[in-house]
Amino acid sequence: MPGLMQQVPISVEHLVQLNPYNPDILPDLESYVQEQLLVSQQTYSLDANLCLLRLYQFEPARLNVHVITRILVKALMALPAPDFNLCMFLIPERLQMEEPFLTLATLAHFLETARFREFWDEANRNRDILEVVPGFEQAIQDYAIHVLSLTYQKLPRQILAEAINVEGLSLDKYIEHHQVNNGWSLEKGHGGGQLVVLPLNEDNHPVLRKNAADSIPLELVAKLFPVLS
Repeated sequence: MPGLMQQVPISVEHLVQLNPYNPDILPDLESYVQEQLLVSQQTYSLDANLCLLRLYQFEPARLNVHVITRILVKALMALPAPDFNLCMFLIPERLQMEEPFLTLATLAHFLETARFREFWDEANRNRDILEVVPGFEQAIQDYAIHVLSLTYQKLPRQILAEAINVEGLSLDKYIEHHQVNNGWSLEKGHGGGQLVVLPLNEDNHPVLRKNAADSIPLELVAKLFPVLS
């Protein structure tokens, strides 16, 4: 998930920290949004993007719909982080009721409610909005796997296919990649179908969840006895 991004250039960090309400930095922040779309850079900064959206509130005549659209697409790619909703809070309500923001809000809702088939159908109808941001499909697939791993220990191959919008030989290669790199395995289901077995974690296998008491150091417990006695 997001976390493999490079650090934001120091100049942008300084602009956001030192001049967050200075409209003169608008062009620099807009240029940085464009920089986030470069495959070679793979940078992302929620703070810089939120700063730009706040400045648009103070400078509505300079608001750029294309820039905001790209910010929101990048925010979708950051799920399960709340970036998308944080960005939407700073967008004027009248714009939220117009395209492409209505579509992006619909896509976010489908993802947040794990309605992946509906998400991919809607995404396919709006490729012109989404494909300007490299890595979008992979980021959403990673999010879908994250959601599935919270719920399933084993899942039918078809459910996986719908969640990540991959099937056939491409799905075989996808599963093989995760078998090698992420501990997945395959087994036959009761009806003869194929089950994808995901690694156990604290969410899909609560037995692994640590008891809060188990994590309290003995030294701390010892210090509490005089207070309680």
